Parts: sequence; C-alpha cells; structure tokens
Amino acid sequence: MLKTATSNETQIFVSPYIDRASQLIFRGRQYKCSIGYNGAKLKKREGDGTTPVGNFLIRKILYRPDRIDRPISKLPTKALSPIDAWCDDPSHDEYNRMVKLPFSGSYELLWRKDNLYDVILVIGYNDNPARVPYGSAIFMHCSTRDYKPTKGCIALAKKTLISILPHITKKSSINIMQY
Repeated sequence: MLKTATSNETQIFVSPYIDRASQLIFRGRQYKCSIGYNGAKLKKREGDGTTPVGNFLIRKILYRPDRIDRPISKLPTKALSPIDAWCDDPSHDEYNRMVKLPFSGSYELLWRKDNLYDVILVIGYNDNPARVPYGSAIFMHCSTRDYKPTKGCIALAKKTLISILPHITKKSSINIMQY
C-alpha cells in the first residue's frame, strides 16, 4: 500500500506540460522544472524517456561533498563517492538499487563530471520491490541551464533544489501528474 502525505505543506506536485516548461509546486510556490523527454506516463518502462505518473515518497538525499556542503534536511542524507552508481540493468539482482563500482551489470554513474547529480533526491518509484521492466533511477536532481528534458527524472535549478530541502520530511511525497 502506498503511503502518502496528508498535508499540502509536505507534498510536492509536478505538472507536466507539452508546449511549455513543466512546473513543480511546493509550499505554495511554483518552480520551473524539466521531466522526461517523452513526457509523463502511467505505465513507465525502462529506457522509455518518461517520468512516472503517481504519488511517491522521497527516500533519501545523495550529494557531492566536493561541490556542496551537506544539505540541511530531515531525510537520510549520504555523501557520494566516485565509485557510487545506480543499477539500471533489468537482468541483474540489484536492479534499481545503488551499487558500488566495479559492478558487473549495466549502471548509471552517480559521480558525474557535470553538476546534474550534485544533489539527488531518490524518489521511491519501483523500489519496494523493484519490478522489471518498470524503470529505475528516478530522481529529482539539478537541471541544465536551459532545462533540457531528462531520461525520466525531475530536474530543478540547483539553487532551487537546495532551498527546498530543509522543508522536505520523511512524510513528504511527490505527486507527478499526467498531462
């Protein structure tokens, strides 16, 4: 059973748009964001470029300690290292989980050269348990300057993302709506 937040003060809403930038709404404020390059979809599949539709808890925060200070948050927070990755291999037992390198399956490196993963909110999508092939590595992370679409994540300006972290709790959820 999916647990959801009961207060709008802790719930995050994402409104995807086709003809303009998507919007993230939190604590009564609107923020520009980007979503998957193929929009938002109820029946997400691995590699389809869509952001999953639904209401999901936020599990934890990951961050680059060489680029930002430890974020202020009520969520579990973990510093990344150069050997951290996320398994996106549907044939592997560690599918949709954080892993350490070297790793035998397909993965996404979390220690990136760009700043997109300087801070990551891990969204509780397809993780309890992870089921193949419904998608992996769904995060809220930093956007590009021009809010380029993602492969399925939600991306916000780094400054905005860091500013909302202190207000996100273990009861916070993210409600990703369909067009």
